[in-house]
Amino acid sequence: MRTRSSTLGRLRVQLRRLFYGHRPAAVAFQAGLLAIDLAAITYFVATSFVADATWLRVVDLLLGVLLALEFLGRMLAHRHPMAYLDNGAALVDIVVIASLFVSALGVNLGFLRILRTVRLLRSYNVLGQLKRRFAAVRRNEEVIHAALNLAVFVFMISAVVYVSQREINPKIADFIDALYFTVATLSTTGFGDVTLMGSTSGEVLSILMMLVGITLFLRLAQAVFRPGGKVLYPCPQCGLQRHELDAVHCKACGHVLNIPNDNE
Repeated sequence: MRTRSSTLGRLRVQLRRLFYGHRPAAVAFQAGLLAIDLAAITYFVATSFVADATWLRVVDLLLGVLLALEFLGRMLAHRHPMAYLDNGAALVDIVVIASLFVSALGVNLGFLRILRTVRLLRSYNVLGQLKRRFAAVRRNEEVIHAALNLAVFVFMISAVVYVSQREINPKIADFIDALYFTVATLSTTGFGDVTLMGSTSGEVLSILMMLVGITLFLRLAQAVFRPGGKVLYPCPQCGLQRHELDAVHCKACGHVLNIPNDNE
């Protein structure tokens, strides 16, 4: 029993070094995990538009095994493995991994693939890793973050529309139809060729989307296409977060700023 415990302890130490270390081997390992995250997110978004096929189930199974091993490794690397489960990102991963295995078993539930768009939430962690490694990401963090917010928001709303309407609405036969309706509604274009069905639920969802489109969607879109041109750098004295790119003094308190220039 003691031998097993010591073996598990050594394994956890090695995993902690790989997941959180700074040595070349650890950095290469973390870069590989980053690539897996990016590939998984891209795959989930792309296959939302693809009809069910056998090859999708094979890929789902392989990706499910890979993500399950990554999840188990992260949990063991955590100093308190059970505490690792007590966070939103871990719950999202569990939902996504479970949906992959259910799909691989032959259960043809279209909404399972749409459900995986919640993996987009993991993109915020991916952005943090990219920002630490690449100066170009740090320079364009505001635009990238705004685009990410917009993508997550649109895909989540589209998923809600698809799941709630696919069985009762002949005009929403696939995720593209749901995405089309969502963008038309949130952007307040409102062509009217697709409407939500359901005497109460469909109308309530449409109203909520219109209200959100007038406020949040347009602000998110503006942040992507008309960025504020400011840099994120907390003032050491008053804590003001954003400043002009060429700011020398904080406009709130006058404190001298030393904003790093990644071009130097």
